[in-house]
Amino acid sequence: MTDDTGTPARGQRLVGPGGKRIGTVDAVFADYLLVRTSGLLPVDLYVPRSEVAADDGGRLSVPLDRDAAYEAWHRPLKRVEHD
Repeated sequence: MTDDTGTPARGQRLVGPGGKRIGTVDAVFADYLLVRTSGLLPVDLYVPRSEVAADDGGRLSVPLDRDAAYEAWHRPLKRVEHD
Protein backbone atom coordinates (compact mmCIF):
# COMPACT_ATOMS: atom_id res chain seq x y z
CA MET A 1 0.00 0.00 0.00
CA THR A 2 2.66 2.47 -0.94
CA ASP A 3 2.31 4.84 -3.84
CA ASP A 4 4.49 4.76 -6.95
CA THR A 5 7.30 6.61 -5.15
CA GLY A 6 7.37 4.16 -2.24
CA THR A 7 5.76 6.62 0.18
CA PRO A 8 3.91 5.00 3.10
CA ALA A 9 0.14 5.14 2.75
CA ARG A 10 -2.81 5.40 5.12
CA GLY A 11 -4.04 1.96 6.21
CA GLN A 12 -0.65 0.30 5.97
CA ARG A 13 0.46 -1.83 8.94
CA LEU A 14 3.55 -1.02 10.98
CA VAL A 15 5.37 -3.93 12.58
CA GLY A 16 8.24 -4.33 15.02
CA PRO A 17 10.87 -7.06 15.47
CA GLY A 18 9.63 -10.50 14.52
CA GLY A 19 6.79 -9.03 12.47
CA LYS A 20 4.68 -8.25 15.55
CA ARG A 21 2.05 -5.64 14.75
CA ILE A 22 2.37 -2.21 16.33
CA GLY A 23 -0.46 -0.42 14.57
CA THR A 24 -1.89 1.03 11.38
CA VAL A 25 -0.83 4.21 9.60
CA ASP A 26 -3.59 6.77 10.10
CA ALA A 27 -1.87 9.75 8.42
CA VAL A 28 1.36 10.48 6.57
CA PHE A 29 3.28 13.70 7.16
CA ALA A 30 6.59 14.99 5.81
CA ASP A 31 8.65 13.95 8.84
CA TYR A 32 6.51 11.40 10.70
CA LEU A 33 3.72 8.84 10.44
CA LEU A 34 0.69 9.00 12.71
CA VAL A 35 0.13 5.37 13.71
CA ARG A 36 -2.92 4.21 15.65
CA THR A 37 -2.38 1.15 17.83
CA SER A 38 -5.01 -1.55 18.02
CA GLY A 39 -6.74 -2.69 21.16
CA LEU A 40 -9.45 -1.62 23.55
CA LEU A 41 -7.88 1.80 24.10
CA PRO A 42 -6.07 2.79 20.89
CA VAL A 43 -3.15 5.20 21.20
CA ASP A 44 -1.68 7.50 18.56
CA LEU A 45 2.05 7.13 17.95
CA TYR A 46 4.08 9.82 16.19
CA VAL A 47 6.71 7.68 14.44
CA PRO A 48 9.63 9.53 12.79
CA ARG A 49 9.91 8.53 9.14
CA SER A 50 13.66 8.17 9.63
CA GLU A 51 12.95 5.17 11.90
CA VAL A 52 10.69 3.40 9.39
CA ALA A 53 11.99 0.87 6.87
CA ALA A 54 10.01 -0.71 4.05
CA ASP A 55 10.79 -4.18 2.70
CA ASP A 56 10.36 -5.33 -0.91
CA GLY A 57 6.76 -6.26 -0.19
CA GLY A 58 5.99 -2.76 1.06
CA ARG A 59 5.68 -3.81 4.71
CA LEU A 60 6.70 -1.06 7.13
CA SER A 61 8.85 -1.91 10.13
CA VAL A 62 10.66 -0.23 13.00
CA PRO A 63 13.41 -1.58 15.27
CA LEU A 64 11.30 -1.18 18.46
CA ASP A 65 8.70 -3.53 19.92
CA ARG A 66 5.21 -2.25 20.81
CA ASP A 67 6.05 -1.22 24.40
CA ALA A 68 9.27 0.57 23.42
CA ALA A 69 7.48 2.27 20.50
CA TYR A 70 4.86 3.58 22.93
CA GLU A 71 7.50 4.96 25.28
CA ALA A 72 9.41 6.63 22.45
CA TRP A 73 6.59 7.97 20.27
CA HIS A 74 3.33 8.44 22.17
CA ARG A 75 3.81 12.21 22.34
CA PRO A 76 3.79 14.57 19.36
CA LEU A 77 7.28 15.17 17.95
CA LYS A 78 6.81 18.92 17.65
CA ARG A 79 5.60 20.76 20.67
CA VAL A 80 3.95 24.15 20.52
CA GLU A 81 4.51 26.46 23.45
CA HIS A 82 1.34 27.54 25.24
CA ASP A 83 0.65 31.02 26.55
